[in-house]
Amino acid sequence: MTEVWEPVPEVVTPGSNGSSPSDAIVLFNVENLDQWGVAPRGNRERIIEHFSKDLAISPAEWTVEDGVMTVKPGSGDIITRQGFGDIQLHIEWKTPEEIDGDGQQRGNSGLFLQGLYEIQILDSFENPTNPNGQAGSVYKQRIPYVNVSLPPGEWQSFDIFFEAPVFRDDGRLVKPAYVTVLHNGILIQHRTKIKGPTVFRGLPEYVKHPEKLPIRLQDHGDYVSFRNIWVRELNH
Repeated sequence: MTEVWEPVPEVVTPGSNGSSPSDAIVLFNVENLDQWGVAPRGNRERIIEHFSKDLAISPAEWTVEDGVMTVKPGSGDIITRQGFGDIQLHIEWKTPEEIDGDGQQRGNSGLFLQGLYEIQILDSFENPTNPNGQAGSVYKQRIPYVNVSLPPGEWQSFDIFFEAPVFRDDGRLVKPAYVTVLHNGILIQHRTKIKGPTVFRGLPEYVKHPEKLPIRLQDHGDYVSFRNIWVRELNH
């Protein structure tokens, strides 16, 4: 009486040796930036408006060499051409081997879920800074449990499980966003409630937006590199 035979789960082949699972959407592997474009400059409302209206996105200008894409300082943030809601995201990144600066001025970038909610990327190896701005923090909102940063120049990974916020038609928030983050395989955020879109100053506040918005990577002026980026849409 307790056995359930339906529905039968879909068969997914796990990745191996750095490859993605069979049901993943590959956002960058080794070839080009076809899945990415230049993010619209401006505040969060402009990002939401730009994607909601399906406006044209210019080709991304970051560099690609030997299967790695690297920030081209001054060229601007980049966003995926596809929008996402609830996802599992894998991304590998490294900060420059040569140390230049300290604190927030050392290997700084950022991963913005739905273009709005930032998981900080930073060289946090023996680099004191505000803990809610170190690598793996929900920027300016939640400090990671532990610092598992590797030395500059070494590849690191984020595995992120994101639950998108839900809004009523009138704009009121039904459910906030939540995020779980593994940094180099170690749990550093566990279903952390996100307080709203990332802001540099002041307090975050939710603004109604579409169910799906793009992933954004930040040009903070440092030569941060990325590889092996893939995402699984979670529609359960």
